[in-house]
Amino acid sequence: MIETKALTKRYRHTTAVDGLTLRVEPGQIYGFLGLNGAGKSTAIRMLLGMTRPTSGAVRLLGRDEPDWSRVGYLVDGAHAYPRLTVRENLEITRRLRREPDPDAADRATDLFGLTPYRDRRAGTLSLGNAQRLGLAKAVLHRPDVLILDEPANGLDPLGIMELRGILRRLADQEGTAILVSSHILAEVARTADRIGIIDRGRMLTEFPATDLPRCTCDAEDLEDVFLRLLTGNRQEPAA
Repeated sequence: MIETKALTKRYRHTTAVDGLTLRVEPGQIYGFLGLNGAGKSTAIRMLLGMTRPTSGAVRLLGRDEPDWSRVGYLVDGAHAYPRLTVRENLEITRRLRREPDPDAADRATDLFGLTPYRDRRAGTLSLGNAQRLGLAKAVLHRPDVLILDEPANGLDPLGIMELRGILRRLADQEGTAILVSSHILAEVARTADRIGIIDRGRMLTEFPATDLPRCTCDAEDLEDVFLRLLTGNRQEPAA
């Protein structure tokens, strides 16, 4: 489970995240939407303990201090040891995450289509394959909680479709609670069970993805919902 209550982050005169409350249940994919600068990445960094909140609370797996070996994440882009091979990077991740299965690195390599590149240095990978490696590291240890910031960055249409299938299987078969931050609106609509839209650090609305066609303003798709909500929010005077 992923849960925040009134989560807030202020930097001097700027409020990056303002009273954010959300909940992601086991087996659920939560689409966390917003424009660049809306507060998505700051919220995710607080979820992962990378940034200290000004106020509010974060709980992962029902705990204030979670077992981080049960959490997977991709944030601030894909990072790897550039001089090590794909497989060596994954093996390091396996050991750091205390994954007992010795075949976990090979399984993750196959899952993300990296088998042809397993002996290639990570620093020589294309942008798309580097992103695949970052995703493989995030799910290698079969986490109970998975937090992904813009996971489709650098992926081609086939890669995005494959990622959608992987996330769906993790949620449905493993019961993983998944939060996906994105600005690719149509992709989130195809993937998520529940959607939250954030702007200027505030949660504008949440709704089940199945309610999308009728959720507000007679919008026909997520882009209509998203843009109409943002337009209305930007017309309101700032608090």
